[in-house]
Amino acid sequence: MIQVSVMYPNQDDARFDMAYYTEIHIPLIRKLTGDACRRVSVQRGLGGPQPHSKPTYVALGHLYFDSVPAFEQAFGPHAQQIMADLSNFTNLNPTIQINEVVVE
Repeated sequence: MIQVSVMYPNQDDARFDMAYYTEIHIPLIRKLTGDACRRVSVQRGLGGPQPHSKPTYVALGHLYFDSVPAFEQAFGPHAQQIMADLSNFTNLNPTIQINEVVVE
């Protein structure tokens, strides 16, 4: 199993519409990738490592697929459409990382 992490960095001018992200963007990804996307997880950043410090990321989205090829086959044909939707909920450029799930 792999996890595709999409992390939206916190910055002073950050705009992030969590309602749009969870109610429109994530369902769009689920629809376009179909059964290949096993599950999703979304987190909102609350704080950093020090008390009362800002979170490193305003939001994180995690998509789970059986393998990297499964992700590439499901996401690749729709990448342009999915990425074009970002401007509807944020002004941030996300950091994307593919991870192997070792323990759950």
